[in-house]
Amino acid sequence: MDSNSYISTMKSSVAFILFGFTLGLFSCNSSSTHPASNSTTVDQIIKFADPEPPVKEQGMVWIPGGEFIMGTNEADAYEAEKPAVNVKVSGFWMDATEVTNAQFEEFVKATGYVTVAERTIDWEELKKQLPPGTPKLDESALQPGSLVFTPPSQPVPLTDISQWWTWTPGANWRHPEGPESNLQGKENHPVVHIAFEDAEAYAKWVGKRLPTEFEWEFAARGGVNGKRFAWGDELTPEGKFLANTFQGNFPNRNEGADGYLGTSPVSSFPANSFGLYDMIGNVWELTSDWYDALKFARIAGHAPKLDAGMNPCYNPNNPYAMERVIKGGSFLCAPNYCVNYRPSARQGHAFDSGTSNVGFRLVKDPVDNKLGLNQ
Repeated sequence: MDSNSYISTMKSSVAFILFGFTLGLFSCNSSSTHPASNSTTVDQIIKFADPEPPVKEQGMVWIPGGEFIMGTNEADAYEAEKPAVNVKVSGFWMDATEVTNAQFEEFVKATGYVTVAERTIDWEELKKQLPPGTPKLDESALQPGSLVFTPPSQPVPLTDISQWWTWTPGANWRHPEGPESNLQGKENHPVVHIAFEDAEAYAKWVGKRLPTEFEWEFAARGGVNGKRFAWGDELTPEGKFLANTFQGNFPNRNEGADGYLGTSPVSSFPANSFGLYDMIGNVWELTSDWYDALKFARIAGHAPKLDAGMNPCYNPNNPYAMERVIKGGSFLCAPNYCVNYRPSARQGHAFDSGTSNVGFRLVKDPVDNKLGLNQ
């Protein structure tokens, strides 16, 4: 199995587990150590474009925008992150933290919203994302559920994701590890098992939107170009853990040296220079962009433009994919398998799926005080 794409789809993952389809899960493999250097040169400092508006947004921080270097040319990075390109973004407000279980619960109580993971799977929609001729799944496999990380008891081949991902009926945002689990004590953890339409519904309710991939990476970089991690070029400077990731031998032994074996409460680790928490690790975060594995190559003129009229998404490892970009890595990123705890890292994630390590945060455009309209 090629390991250059993330989870193809929660629903087609049912087919993967039942039939062994090669749909690809994590853009992860081993990576050599990157030279550590936390010094910052003048030419790495990003010149900001927009001053902070006078009226602040509660729970959000101002991201001033500007021109920055997106992606990377590092040898120890995945091809979907290359090449580095110059990108401009305008200023925007961004949630200081990932949306929490408590916040999402307020939304559900107010609206009665039912998430994708809580709905019966529609076979007619599912088969559009599977190879032609795929036999219909048994009704038992079309019941509400989601994919849950279930670590094996011993080392396993890293080419077989079914060794640690389990399709779990009854798993959803209320029951993140399965039907017997609950949110007690996890009110301030990021909400998970959220599909793209779930995040969009929540965003509409609070008057915000999902960030673009460009906005997300600009915010994660904290005003500095060219650093491997959000805080510098060393994963644990002076031995300090600055994000919730996986320490040990993935997937069977998480040593929890950072204090957590699964998700952590938001704000458990230091904020970046903009005041944003958990931009790296904890849970992957949804963006509004369709996933295109050659996006940066196209921007740089190294690949032909994508015919979005045929399919707005391009994943060579899964031609049937309909995926959105997720950013930031999660508590499952480990040096021996997955080095996606970096601002430039990017994955495709099925638009109609959620998993136990994917969440989201939102952004908001500044108000034009002259026009009284959003810019």
